[in-house]
Amino acid sequence: MIIEYLPLLMFAVLLVLLALGVPIAFSLFTTALGFAYFAWGASGGSILVSAVWGVMNNFVLIAIPLFIFMSLLLEKSTIIADLFDSMYKWSGGLRGGLAVATVVVGAVIGAISGVVAAGVIGLALIALPQMLRYGYNQRISLGAVMAGGTLGQVIPPSLNMVVYGAITGVSVASLFAGGANAGLMLLAVFSGYILIRAFINKDLAPALAKEDRASWSEKWKSTRSVLLPILLIIIVIGSILTGTATPTEGAAIGVVGTVLISLGARKLPWQGFVDSLWGTGRMTGMVGLILAGAASFSAVFSGIGGNRFVSNLVESLPGGQWGVLIFSVLFVFLLGMFLETLALIMLAAPILTPLIANAGFDPLWWGIIFMVVLQTGFLTPPFGFAIFYLKSAVGRKVAIADIYKATPAFIGLQVLVIVLLIVVPGLATWLPDLLL
Repeated sequence: MIIEYLPLLMFAVLLVLLALGVPIAFSLFTTALGFAYFAWGASGGSILVSAVWGVMNNFVLIAIPLFIFMSLLLEKSTIIADLFDSMYKWSGGLRGGLAVATVVVGAVIGAISGVVAAGVIGLALIALPQMLRYGYNQRISLGAVMAGGTLGQVIPPSLNMVVYGAITGVSVASLFAGGANAGLMLLAVFSGYILIRAFINKDLAPALAKEDRASWSEKWKSTRSVLLPILLIIIVIGSILTGTATPTEGAAIGVVGTVLISLGARKLPWQGFVDSLWGTGRMTGMVGLILAGAASFSAVFSGIGGNRFVSNLVESLPGGQWGVLIFSVLFVFLLGMFLETLALIMLAAPILTPLIANAGFDPLWWGIIFMVVLQTGFLTPPFGFAIFYLKSAVGRKVAIADIYKATPAFIGLQVLVIVLLIVVPGLATWLPDLLL
């Protein structure tokens, strides 16, 4: 009986360690090592070694440090600020225009870097003060920052999609193409929600006064400053989607392009370049530890019968293939409330993807839904990472309780998009089918 429920106990121990504040990488390693020793004795350590080596030996994951380096270079330059300035000048005369500009710039940041932290923190430092300055409602302002900043989760090049593709064998280029569909849907839904609410309540997100609006010459001048970053996006994503470059090669193109744009515009000081290198090393080390810990946990979990346990549980559910799908969505959603996304992918994707495929669903379609559900986890209490990224950027200026209150509406919008993707699968797959 104990052996049969050992997988559940393993998850419970992991959640307890996380609740105690143990860093996620060490929580994963500790749990995996303890249960490996309990199940197989000293020889169980070889499973962890094999799992870690499998992560280290995965060529696709080389894209991760390159995309991280690219995002940090953008953060040290003024490219993100220029993007918002341009959108701010074009949309200021529209009710809710600054909040929509925030979401759009978040999508562009996601398309440039693929790193959610860069999007949320960048928008919190640049866009949030402007919205609050012009009398925007605090909740809709905070929600726009978090929703826009997390679009990098699904809009290519997404780091999480790179990891998901490496783990499941689903084409990363196809995931990127499907993610572009889903990301544009989310962008449209978020923007529509903001504009409708601003139209109904003119004090919620007021238009700028006429004297504060930019002239036509100022608008066109600001547009010129963002043409090269937009061109970089087209080159990076286009090279990957057309098969001209692998995700790793596309990431390398993005890094070189970002450096050239920043140096050409004289917006990247030498110290900023050095700080980006050091930051890339630190973040890559953190990501590597999480991936290695999650791979170890997943290997031990599978070895003690965890995958079989979940499979038997799903097969016993009513509803046939739709029961499998609903369980899988809820499983990812609930784990997203507690786990960091990379760890969640490493734990859940190897279990759920085969179940979804066996139930007769398209693995690519499921991968896109998986990513959108995962994005919801960035906003979902208690451990929504976008919430904590935003809090770290605003400090004591905004209470954590106010940030939590800004999330429900945008979580509901993301659930709406998830339902649409499930009901109309073509919304997720038409672009991959067209291009690849």
